[in-house]
This record gives sequence, structure tokens and C-alpha cells, in this order.
Amino acid sequence: MALAEKIQDAIERSSWIRKMFEEGARLKALYGADKVFDFSLGNPDLEPPETFRQALHSVIAESSSGAHGYMANAGYQETRAAVAAYVSQEQGVEVSAEHVVMTCGAAGGLNCILKTLLDPGDEVIVSAPYFVEYGFYADNHGGRIQVVSTREDFSLDLEAIEAAISKRTKVVLINSPNNPTGQVYDRHSLEDLGDLLRSSRSKLGRNLYLVSDEPYRKIVYDGVAVPSILESYPNSIVATSYSKDVSLPGERLGYLVVHPEADQADSLMAGIILANRILGFVNAPALMQRVVQHLQGTCVDVRVYQTRRDRFCQGLNDAGYEFVRPRGAFYLFPKSPIPDDIAFVRLLQEENILVVPGSGFGGPGYFRIAYCVDEQTIESAMPGFARAREGALSK
Repeated sequence: MALAEKIQDAIERSSWIRKMFEEGARLKALYGADKVFDFSLGNPDLEPPETFRQALHSVIAESSSGAHGYMANAGYQETRAAVAAYVSQEQGVEVSAEHVVMTCGAAGGLNCILKTLLDPGDEVIVSAPYFVEYGFYADNHGGRIQVVSTREDFSLDLEAIEAAISKRTKVVLINSPNNPTGQVYDRHSLEDLGDLLRSSRSKLGRNLYLVSDEPYRKIVYDGVAVPSILESYPNSIVATSYSKDVSLPGERLGYLVVHPEADQADSLMAGIILANRILGFVNAPALMQRVVQHLQGTCVDVRVYQTRRDRFCQGLNDAGYEFVRPRGAFYLFPKSPIPDDIAFVRLLQEENILVVPGSGFGGPGYFRIAYCVDEQTIESAMPGFARAREGALSK
């Protein structure tokens, strides 16, 4: 076989979203795009705010000498300073530009972090359901994920995390607001998690790092606030992007922030900056760095996503589905009416509805709906959701 066995295996394990994408293309060709209701991809459909367009035009008009050349691998100093000032306010911990690295999205940031921290065989604890690519990111750098359960409402199960900590554990990785559940971990849980990780030092003889993946931080509802990881635990690192809150997923721009009081913070920063280069990213896109320097705190109109969430919740509730009302992000994670979530997703396909089985996120028995689609698609799909549930229960 020409492919590496590891990649062949990864293709098989990561295939659900790809399969849904391919099935969507097939169904749209057969029935027309307006007859297919695709909730499979977390690709934001809102256009970036007008302030982005204004900043982009302004930066292009400047066209200073050397604007498209190489830069310091951590990114432009002025952009890092702007990010640091904003993060200091957002997270409640004073951060300088020297603790910020501009990255190729949150995914690029997470890979740089794990490249820096993991030795072969080290473990990264993640709470299920979780974004499936976390496993591949850890494997990229010789590690592996250790999956633990969450509670019934998808909140953190600290007892499960504590039981999973071993001499091989190096990182606890959390994602809040969460993909795929929309759950937001509350301040009390994060403070308790911080206490747990502090207490683990005596058992391990070293500190664990807490890494928070936060691309949905600004997409929250009903007055919910996302607590600060940096306030909860000093050995923490935040990775995020402009993909969701500013609707710039194709621009591949994000950043990471290392807590200034983290163990070996200077060495950690040096390692991450080196990883940014040797992983092939070299540095984050230059043009977008100069643009987002002027956009700190900018976000799309979250009320649009909240309206869609509310309509979906109403429709699914009326149809008899069980689900935890999401507090953030733009996903719903309902319980499948039958134990086999994959079989139920196939029943939804018969209604030209595309969702992703929960098994693809380490959450069998559920399925994920991405509601970053227009309201008409949601409205038109509701009868099909009701029919699929009725059909599943009648068999």
C-alpha cells in the first residue's frame, strides 16, 4: 500500500464529516440544493462584520514596503500587543505581547502547543463528546488522548478526570463553548479543575498543563459568560481563532496565549515559536494579522445564531426529541431516538437531512446538528425531523 498505515487508519476514523459532505453533494445533484437540508458542517454562514471589510481595505491601501515578507515567527509585534491588551481584559490576567503567538487558526495553535509539550507516549485528557481531530493532533506529536466521560448535561466530570490522571498525563484539553454539545463550563467547575490539577503535582512530581480551545468564546446566549481559564489555573494556555466569531475560517488565523506565570513560561514560549516554524506554518498569514490588529473584540451578530438555536429547540422539542439546550457555539447534540445513532442518521438522510452521528465525536447515541445555516433551511427540515423520529420508533 502506498499510504502510510497510520494515515490509512486516520482516514477511516475521521470519515464521518467527510461522508456527510459527499452525501450532501450527491443528494443536491439529485434533488436540488433547496431540497437538501445540510446541518453537517460547522462552517459559519454569516458574513464578517463591516468593520472587517473596512480594516481590510485600509490595510491593503497602506501597502507598505516589505508588507508581504517573512516576519518573526511569533507574528507582528504590534498585532501581538493588540491581542495581549484585549486578552488581559477578557481573561482578567495581565498578559504581554511576549506571551502571545499568532497562529494558523486554533488548530495550528493546538499543534504547536502539543509539539512543545508531548514526549512519545504522553497522554492528553479530553472529555467526550469532543472534536475528533484532537486525537490526530496528539498523535502528530507522539502522544495519545485519554478520553473521559462528561456528566449527563455534558458538564465536566472532575472525578472522571482525576481517575484518568497518570504518570503519562501531560495535558488536560478542554473546549468551551463545546463542539459538539454547545455546553459552557461554569466558573466553579473550572476553579475546581484548577485545584485538581494543582493537587496532582504531589502525585506526579510535576505540573500538568491545562489547554483551552476557545474559538466559540464570543458565541454565547442568554447572558452566559465564559469564565477565564487563565484566572482558574496558572499553568494554562488558551488557543483560539477568528474563524467563528468574525466568520473568517478560510483565512486560517488565530493565536495562543501562555499564562505569564506558567512553569517555564519563557521556555514554553520558545518551544511554541519554534514549533510554529518547524511544523511548516512558519508564521500566521501576514495580511490577516495586520487586519485583525484593528478588530479586537469584534464579533458577528450572535443574535442570529440565538434565533436559530431557539427555533431548532422549539421544533425538536415539539417533535419529541431529548436534548440539552446549548449555551454557546452553534451546535445541538440531541439524543438519538434509538440507541444506534448511525442507523438514525441514515433515517434522517432518507428525509434529505444531513447531520453527523455522535459516534464521530466519541458520543454514541447522539447526533450533531450544526445550525450555522439560513432560517429557511431549518424551517423546511422540521417536518423531516419529526417523520424520522416517528419512523425510528415504529420499527
